[in-house]
Amino acid sequence: MAKISGLIALTFLVAGQAVGQDAATKGRETYMRYCATCHGLEARGNGPMAPVLILQPTDLTQLAANNGGVFPTVRVVMRIDGRQPLVSHGSPMPIYGEFFEGSEAFLKAQDGMPILTSQPVVDLVAWIESVQK
Repeated sequence: MAKISGLIALTFLVAGQAVGQDAATKGRETYMRYCATCHGLEARGNGPMAPVLILQPTDLTQLAANNGGVFPTVRVVMRIDGRQPLVSHGSPMPIYGEFFEGSEAFLKAQDGMPILTSQPVVDLVAWIESVQK
């Protein structure tokens, strides 16, 4: 019985990693299309549009390092989906609006609480989390 339970747990763990990897892959595609212009190809805040922004884009690879080693999931989701607007964009982020709406999805916050957002945001957050230094 213990072996069966262990196999079931391992199956869910592997499946969860595959889903996470798939989300990060989709997130990278979304990032390259919508974010790299400002944040740069390597997410370091040095994209070609950075010089014309009022506030310089954040180095997205340092989010966890600048937050005591913990990836700030809630803050990242809220910046992307517009619940925490940024002055540098002239309007709530994302400036691509409708793309990030619909297809409701949940993500876990640092404290384990669910965050309701959209699937493209979940994918994008998975990729951003994967590039932390």
